[in-house]
Amino acid sequence: MLRQIRMAGLACMALVILAGGAQAAQQSIKIGFPIPMTGEIPKVGESSKFAAEMFREEINAKGGLEVGGKRYPLEFIYEDNESKPESAVNVTLKLIERDGVVALVGPQSSRQAVPAGGVANDNETPLISPWSTNPDTTKDRPWVFRAAFLDPFQAPVAANFAAQQFKAKKTAVVFEISNDYSKGLADMFREVWEKQHGAGSVLAFESHGPKDQDFSAQLTKIIALKPDFIFLPENYSFAALIIPQARDLGYKNPFMGSDAWGSAELMALCGDSCKGQFFSTHYAAAGATGATKEFIDAYTKKYGYVPDDVAALTWDSVRLITQAIQKSGKVESNVRAMRKIVRDQMAAIKEFDGITGKMSFDAEGDPIKCAVVVEISNEGQFIFKESVCPK
Repeated sequence: MLRQIRMAGLACMALVILAGGAQAAQQSIKIGFPIPMTGEIPKVGESSKFAAEMFREEINAKGGLEVGGKRYPLEFIYEDNESKPESAVNVTLKLIERDGVVALVGPQSSRQAVPAGGVANDNETPLISPWSTNPDTTKDRPWVFRAAFLDPFQAPVAANFAAQQFKAKKTAVVFEISNDYSKGLADMFREVWEKQHGAGSVLAFESHGPKDQDFSAQLTKIIALKPDFIFLPENYSFAALIIPQARDLGYKNPFMGSDAWGSAELMALCGDSCKGQFFSTHYAAAGATGATKEFIDAYTKKYGYVPDDVAALTWDSVRLITQAIQKSGKVESNVRAMRKIVRDQMAAIKEFDGITGKMSFDAEGDPIKCAVVVEISNEGQFIFKESVCPK
């Protein structure tokens, strides 16, 4: 009987050891994605998730991410921020406190990334925004990074291109008043334009609300002033409403857009009205080569459409996070300790060769990288027009 008890005890111990070993082997690296899967810009959330899932599947097919000679499966947790600032705050907190992620990729839009970045910084969790261009996202936040250029760089890119391409002297601006990105870029553009072309050369500076659908009042005023072009620092969903309405009201001159036009859904919503227009953005899919083309081809084959700039920037953002984890050489079981390691390694990255271009990072965690201007072709493709790099 005693021998049987001892044998049973040893068997139990063996099961405990095996269970512990299995648990250790299954330790995953959790990364959270507070992204807009519903609301104003759901295609942004879809593109982000698609790119992230393609990366996760590729790494996990190899047994996981190799860190310090061991492999750890990647576990990506997606939460819908509903394209709202308050929801972005709530889901970011949920990912940090409930899910225990070691890092966050997103939010994408500055409207959500600015408040969510504050939450991540206060909770000492590294966050990288793929698409946010507003300076406040990372300003004085050592735990927050980004993969996109900033609006103080984008504003003169758009202004200089429009002045040359359209031979323009006078312009008008339409923007969303409650959107940090749209309002901030509009202000910067007006400052740049009036510095170059004189006070009063921005003939109209018209705003609208986040739920507006009819822009006839703003556009009627603008058209009467006869600007050489209209600058639209708007999310693609608004650009796809404003441009056709302007055409219906008889406006024939061009538009200049910004990187938030770059969604794969723009042409489905806007149609022929957007063809022939230009916008500044992060990369051009048409004519891409090397690793960028490999990404585009794989994404297109898997999901059935060409990846937009959000997808490409998300891919770069995930690579930056996982590179930081790999450089740490270890995966700590203590999530707070691991977050600190990831943050420190992120801050130590000085140069990165991404599919959206080569970049280096400044003290604020912001990349110094080139922008591109694309033209929307008659086939609805985003065609490379020119590249503009920081001096």
